[in-house]
Amino acid sequence: MPKANNLTDSLPKRSKVSGPTPANAAVAQELPSRVRCDVDFDRPGRQAAYLKAPQSRDTSGWGVVEIPIYVFNNGKGPTLLLTGGVHGDEYEGQIAISRLAQTLDLTSLKGRLILLPAVNMPAALHGTRLSPIDGRDMNRCFPGNPKGTFSEMLAHFVDSKVLPHVDVSVDMHTAGHSAECVPSTNMHYVADAALRNKTMHAAAAFGAPYNVVFWGVDEGATLTSSVERRGILSLGTEIGGWGRVSVEGVRIGERGVRNMLRHLGMASGKPDTVQRDGAKGTRHMMVRDANCYSFAPAGGIFEPRHLAGDTVQSGQSAGFLHFIEDVDHAPIEVFYAASGVLWMASGPGRVQRGDCVAVVMQDYAEPKS
Repeated sequence: MPKANNLTDSLPKRSKVSGPTPANAAVAQELPSRVRCDVDFDRPGRQAAYLKAPQSRDTSGWGVVEIPIYVFNNGKGPTLLLTGGVHGDEYEGQIAISRLAQTLDLTSLKGRLILLPAVNMPAALHGTRLSPIDGRDMNRCFPGNPKGTFSEMLAHFVDSKVLPHVDVSVDMHTAGHSAECVPSTNMHYVADAALRNKTMHAAAAFGAPYNVVFWGVDEGATLTSSVERRGILSLGTEIGGWGRVSVEGVRIGERGVRNMLRHLGMASGKPDTVQRDGAKGTRHMMVRDANCYSFAPAGGIFEPRHLAGDTVQSGQSAGFLHFIEDVDHAPIEVFYAASGVLWMASGPGRVQRGDCVAVVMQDYAEPKS
């Protein structure tokens, strides 16, 4: 991993959106948000309030959805944004951020902390990845549109009203109902070597067992991509899965957010990065190409052969698809196309054609120029 720099003095500067953006980004940036926000991001002290996102429904033509927001502001220092619940069935981040918001001593903080424990509140209350209001994946709606669907409206608020204040963003996710995963931070491979270096050191400070640098399947409309377009340090997590609350995932998440405060000089002390197995730090990994992903070729019951964290080989059996509804329909065997450690293993038993059933990660290496 590249040599660390003085992080607090060399954080990326907040900037206007730059680089390639979705077609509606420029227009959306100029439109006012429909979400009411009574928080003053510059006011010193602790603020705990609700965003009010309009949602007309059968029983309330002028109804709103209330979304908790906390702002801690104490003296000079960077601004850290922590978000959870962008997907409603990913619980560990929601818990870790809520607990931090309710227990953090303002006087111990240097800088500004913005906390949104459950950004997509309708999905969080429903326990689903997609919003029950519009059926959209909010993390495929950025930079959003205030005149669009509910999820697009929320994405626009975060992109246009929150991100301009931010120096570092940590968006906390898990594998939800989709998969089982090994606890990790994750980041996109960004072309800016200095920013990539700072992000990898931030991931090491967070202290999850793994950090995964990945080239994603569909990343252009995610919160991470919106953060990156502004040149802001962006880190994500995957610290649970199978639609349950992971005891270890909550522990890693709670420790990780406090480690980030220490790493950024916003709290005293040094990050605690010792792992349960005795390892002293984070193992940096990557998911570089399409061969690392395995997909179901048909709908059926998927029988996995390995658990997340297992070492697997290219050509080895990933599992079998069973067709119990068809007489004498032989199972289809699915194979890994890459060797490495299983980052994501299939969660649900029944899958549809095109569902991802495995993701393999490999030890990180800088791409050859």
